[in-house]
Amino acid sequence: MSQSLLYAFLAFMAVMYFTPGPNNIMLLSSGLTYGFRRTIPHIVGVVIGFAFMIAAVGLGLGTVFLAYPILQTILKYAGAAYLIYLAAVIALSGPTTPDGETGRGPMTFWGAAMFQWINAKGWVIVIGTITAYAAIAQFPLNIAIQTLVSLLVGAVSTVVWVLFGTALRPVLTSERLVRPFNILMAILLLASLYPVVMDA
Repeated sequence: MSQSLLYAFLAFMAVMYFTPGPNNIMLLSSGLTYGFRRTIPHIVGVVIGFAFMIAAVGLGLGTVFLAYPILQTILKYAGAAYLIYLAAVIALSGPTTPDGETGRGPMTFWGAAMFQWINAKGWVIVIGTITAYAAIAQFPLNIAIQTLVSLLVGAVSTVVWVLFGTALRPVLTSERLVRPFNILMAILLLASLYPVVMDA
Protein backbone atom coordinates (compact mmCIF):
# COMPACT_ATOMS: atom_id res chain seq x y z
CA MET A 1 0.00 0.00 0.00
CA SER A 2 1.29 3.46 -0.93
CA GLN A 3 1.07 5.55 2.24
CA SER A 4 1.88 8.83 0.49
CA LEU A 5 -0.90 8.22 -2.03
CA LEU A 6 -3.24 7.27 0.82
CA TYR A 7 -2.57 10.61 2.56
CA ALA A 8 -3.11 12.43 -0.73
CA PHE A 9 -6.38 10.56 -1.21
CA LEU A 10 -7.53 11.46 2.32
CA ALA A 11 -6.80 15.13 1.61
CA PHE A 12 -8.66 14.91 -1.71
CA MET A 13 -11.73 13.35 -0.07
CA ALA A 14 -11.74 15.86 2.79
CA VAL A 15 -11.68 18.79 0.37
CA MET A 16 -14.31 17.26 -1.90
CA TYR A 17 -16.66 16.25 0.91
CA PHE A 18 -16.45 19.34 3.11
CA THR A 19 -16.65 22.03 0.42
CA PRO A 20 -20.09 23.29 -0.67
CA GLY A 21 -21.87 21.17 -3.24
CA PRO A 22 -25.40 19.92 -3.91
CA ASN A 23 -25.37 17.38 -1.07
CA ASN A 24 -23.98 19.76 1.55
CA ILE A 25 -26.27 22.63 0.60
CA MET A 26 -29.34 20.37 0.74
CA LEU A 27 -28.21 18.88 4.07
CA LEU A 28 -27.70 22.34 5.55
CA SER A 29 -31.14 23.38 4.33
CA SER A 30 -32.70 20.20 5.72
CA GLY A 31 -31.01 20.69 9.08
CA LEU A 32 -32.44 24.20 9.23
CA THR A 33 -35.90 23.20 8.07
CA TYR A 34 -36.41 19.84 9.79
CA GLY A 35 -33.72 19.51 12.45
CA PHE A 36 -31.08 16.83 12.88
CA ARG A 37 -33.22 13.83 13.78
CA ARG A 38 -35.55 14.11 10.78
CA THR A 39 -32.56 14.59 8.46
CA ILE A 40 -30.86 11.34 9.51
CA PRO A 41 -32.33 9.29 6.59
CA HIS A 42 -30.99 11.96 4.22
CA ILE A 43 -27.53 11.73 5.85
CA VAL A 44 -27.46 7.93 5.66
CA GLY A 45 -28.68 7.98 2.06
CA VAL A 46 -25.89 10.33 0.98
CA VAL A 47 -23.14 8.43 2.82
CA ILE A 48 -24.16 4.90 1.81
CA GLY A 49 -25.38 5.87 -1.65
CA PHE A 50 -22.15 7.61 -2.54
CA ALA A 51 -19.92 4.88 -1.11
CA PHE A 52 -21.91 2.31 -3.08
CA MET A 53 -21.40 4.36 -6.24
CA ILE A 54 -17.63 4.38 -5.73
CA ALA A 55 -17.63 0.63 -5.15
CA ALA A 56 -19.87 -0.10 -8.14
CA VAL A 57 -17.90 2.07 -10.57
CA GLY A 58 -14.57 0.82 -9.23
CA LEU A 59 -15.59 -2.82 -9.56
CA GLY A 60 -16.58 -2.51 -13.20
CA LEU A 61 -19.72 -0.46 -13.72
CA GLY A 62 -17.53 2.34 -15.08
CA THR A 63 -16.91 0.26 -18.20
CA VAL A 64 -20.62 0.48 -19.02
CA PHE A 65 -20.41 4.28 -19.13
CA LEU A 66 -17.30 4.06 -21.32
CA ALA A 67 -19.12 1.74 -23.71
CA TYR A 68 -22.29 3.88 -23.76
CA PRO A 69 -21.35 7.57 -23.38
CA ILE A 70 -24.99 8.55 -23.96
CA LEU A 71 -25.72 7.31 -20.43
CA GLN A 72 -23.40 9.97 -19.01
CA THR A 73 -25.21 12.65 -20.99
CA ILE A 74 -28.62 11.44 -19.81
CA LEU A 75 -27.50 11.39 -16.17
CA LYS A 76 -25.89 14.82 -16.51
CA TYR A 77 -29.01 16.55 -17.81
CA ALA A 78 -31.36 14.59 -15.54
CA GLY A 79 -29.21 15.75 -12.63
CA ALA A 80 -29.29 19.35 -13.84
CA ALA A 81 -33.09 19.29 -14.16
CA TYR A 82 -33.50 17.77 -10.71
CA LEU A 83 -31.16 20.33 -9.13
CA ILE A 84 -33.20 23.16 -10.67
CA TYR A 85 -36.34 21.61 -9.17
CA LEU A 86 -34.69 21.24 -5.75
CA ALA A 87 -33.42 24.83 -5.90
CA ALA A 88 -36.99 26.03 -6.53
CA VAL A 89 -38.33 23.95 -3.63
CA ILE A 90 -35.66 25.31 -1.26
CA ALA A 91 -36.19 28.92 -2.42
CA LEU A 92 -39.92 28.66 -1.72
CA SER A 93 -39.49 27.06 1.70
CA GLY A 94 -40.44 29.12 4.72
CA PRO A 95 -39.79 28.63 8.42
CA THR A 96 -41.06 25.52 10.13
CA THR A 97 -44.52 25.64 11.65
CA PRO A 98 -45.06 24.85 15.34
CA ASP A 99 -45.72 21.20 14.50
CA GLY A 100 -42.54 21.03 12.43
CA GLU A 101 -44.23 20.71 9.06
CA THR A 102 -43.53 22.88 6.01
CA GLY A 103 -45.69 21.19 3.40
CA ARG A 104 -42.97 18.82 2.21
CA GLY A 105 -40.90 16.27 4.04
CA PRO A 106 -37.13 15.81 4.26
CA MET A 107 -35.38 13.79 1.58
CA THR A 108 -35.69 10.05 2.16
CA PHE A 109 -32.86 7.52 2.35
CA TRP A 110 -33.60 6.20 -1.15
CA GLY A 111 -34.06 9.67 -2.60
CA ALA A 112 -30.67 10.77 -1.26
CA ALA A 113 -28.96 7.53 -2.33
CA MET A 114 -30.34 7.68 -5.87
CA PHE A 115 -29.52 11.38 -6.16
CA GLN A 116 -25.80 10.51 -6.08
CA TRP A 117 -26.06 9.02 -9.55
CA ILE A 118 -27.15 12.37 -11.04
CA ASN A 119 -24.91 14.55 -8.87
CA ALA A 120 -22.33 16.31 -11.06
CA LYS A 121 -19.91 16.94 -8.18
CA GLY A 122 -20.34 13.32 -7.13
CA TRP A 123 -19.16 12.11 -10.52
CA VAL A 124 -16.10 14.39 -10.32
CA ILE A 125 -15.22 12.76 -6.99
CA VAL A 126 -15.87 9.22 -8.24
CA ILE A 127 -13.81 9.63 -11.42
CA GLY A 128 -10.98 11.29 -9.49
CA THR A 129 -11.07 8.54 -6.88
CA ILE A 130 -11.08 5.62 -9.29
CA THR A 131 -8.49 7.01 -11.71
CA ALA A 132 -6.03 9.20 -9.79
CA TYR A 133 -5.88 7.00 -6.69
CA ALA A 134 -6.15 3.54 -8.21
CA ALA A 135 -2.55 2.76 -7.19
CA ILE A 136 -3.37 3.23 -3.52
CA ALA A 137 -3.30 -0.59 -3.23
CA GLN A 138 -3.74 -3.70 -5.36
CA PHE A 139 -7.17 -4.33 -6.88
CA PRO A 140 -9.71 -4.95 -5.32
CA LEU A 141 -8.20 -3.81 -1.98
CA ASN A 142 -7.90 -0.28 -3.44
CA ILE A 143 -11.66 -0.14 -4.05
CA ALA A 144 -12.36 -1.42 -0.53
CA ILE A 145 -10.12 1.29 0.96
CA GLN A 146 -11.68 3.99 -1.20
CA THR A 147 -15.18 2.88 -0.23
CA LEU A 148 -14.30 2.77 3.49
CA VAL A 149 -12.71 6.24 3.36
CA SER A 150 -15.81 7.52 1.57
CA LEU A 151 -18.03 6.12 4.33
CA LEU A 152 -15.95 7.65 7.13
CA VAL A 153 -15.28 11.08 5.61
CA GLY A 154 -18.81 11.24 4.23
CA ALA A 155 -20.35 10.50 7.63
CA VAL A 156 -18.35 13.25 9.33
CA SER A 157 -18.92 15.88 6.65
CA THR A 158 -22.66 15.28 6.29
CA VAL A 159 -23.19 15.44 10.05
CA VAL A 160 -21.19 18.69 10.25
CA TRP A 161 -23.29 20.34 7.51
CA VAL A 162 -26.58 19.24 9.09
CA LEU A 163 -25.44 20.45 12.52
CA PHE A 164 -24.56 23.78 10.92
CA GLY A 165 -28.09 24.04 9.56
CA THR A 166 -29.58 22.93 12.88
CA ALA A 167 -27.54 25.56 14.73
CA LEU A 168 -29.17 28.24 12.58
CA ARG A 169 -32.70 27.23 13.60
CA PRO A 170 -32.88 29.44 16.72
CA VAL A 171 -31.63 32.39 14.67
CA LEU A 172 -33.62 32.01 11.46
CA THR A 173 -37.12 31.71 12.88
CA SER A 174 -39.10 34.34 10.97
CA GLU A 175 -40.26 34.43 7.37
CA ARG A 176 -38.29 37.67 6.93
CA LEU A 177 -35.02 35.88 7.77
CA VAL A 178 -35.64 32.36 6.48
CA ARG A 179 -36.82 33.33 3.00
CA PRO A 180 -33.64 35.24 1.99
CA PHE A 181 -31.48 32.47 3.47
CA ASN A 182 -33.30 29.78 1.51
CA ILE A 183 -33.05 31.85 -1.67
CA LEU A 184 -29.28 32.11 -1.08
CA MET A 185 -29.10 28.33 -0.64
CA ALA A 186 -31.07 27.87 -3.87
CA ILE A 187 -28.66 30.18 -5.72
CA LEU A 188 -25.69 28.19 -4.38
CA LEU A 189 -27.35 24.98 -5.47
CA LEU A 190 -27.85 26.39 -8.97
CA ALA A 191 -24.21 27.55 -8.97
CA SER A 192 -23.20 23.92 -8.50
CA LEU A 193 -24.56 23.35 -12.02
CA TYR A 194 -21.63 25.35 -13.42
CA PRO A 195 -19.46 22.25 -14.11
CA VAL A 196 -22.38 20.64 -15.96
CA VAL A 197 -23.00 23.73 -18.11
CA MET A 198 -19.30 24.23 -18.88
CA ASP A 199 -18.97 20.58 -19.88
CA ALA A 200 -21.95 20.77 -22.24
